[in-house]
Amino acid sequence: MKKYIDQGKKDTRSGYGAGMTELGRSNPKVVALCADLVGSLKIEQFIEENPERFFQVGIAEANMMGIAAGLTVGGYIPFTGTFANFSTGRVYDQIRQSIAYSDKNVKICASHAGLTLGEDGATHQILEDIGMMKMLPGMTVINTCDYNQTKAATLAIAEHHGPVYLRFGRPKVPNFTATDQQFEIGKAIVLSEGTDVTIVATGHLVWEALVAAEALETQGVSAEVINIHTIKPLDEKALLASIRKTGCVVTAEEHNFLGGLGESVSRTLTQHYPVPQEFVAVQDTFGESGTSDQLMEKYGLNNKAIEKAVLQVLTRKK
Repeated sequence: MKKYIDQGKKDTRSGYGAGMTELGRSNPKVVALCADLVGSLKIEQFIEENPERFFQVGIAEANMMGIAAGLTVGGYIPFTGTFANFSTGRVYDQIRQSIAYSDKNVKICASHAGLTLGEDGATHQILEDIGMMKMLPGMTVINTCDYNQTKAATLAIAEHHGPVYLRFGRPKVPNFTATDQQFEIGKAIVLSEGTDVTIVATGHLVWEALVAAEALETQGVSAEVINIHTIKPLDEKALLASIRKTGCVVTAEEHNFLGGLGESVSRTLTQHYPVPQEFVAVQDTFGESGTSDQLMEKYGLNNKAIEKAVLQVLTRKK
């Protein structure tokens, strides 16, 4: 299988910050809004270079979404920034009515998603956001896997017309994708080819899937690993091509198994090619306070959990 090298751990939120800095220099229509979390979103350099294109809204996230929607009327491309919980759960009505229903060109950029937010605990660890966002008509949903991909996605969504939800995280994680990549919205990436099982992963679980695939290879299991960075629209063509070859699938995500990537894959399989599927995801529960590693271990969101799920699905396949 193809080997990937960790170029050095970086947080995906810094990839967003780097993308915003580049957009600030290249696209005068891009403006940034933030709900009192500039440091957490890593957009200090954008603000320093473009103070007239930054709006500090304060702890008023609903107002931020309304302002962003209004800015699109003037031809601007607003990027809103706050924690994923406050980017979705707190402001769902404003997103639904003012952005999605009105088809406004707003980029909802959400840091600190999932359990890896860590010590702040369950009140901040949203695990339902992908489900909420993907059910909104016209909303594109993206969940990136490392620093490089997050930067590339930030640049790409500025060129895409329509509302986008871009999800990324807090901890430093392996940075292994190409620095010069072109991010294609809605295009899955086959990271490693295999014949026995398809592992479909998103966000922080992509690297874990690659680690699991290496371990499985030593056991004689050939795993195909697919990075689904765009959950909506889902690349059904790539997904079905892989699963028709392998005959079973494991989905892996840092999200509730209800409403996330796994359910999108399940729907596709039900409609086109039903095969055994196992879910590596949070099992319909809230999180708790702890380090990222502790929480991912306890809730079964790591390479060991993926490896176990693969062995289970292979048993069902037989």
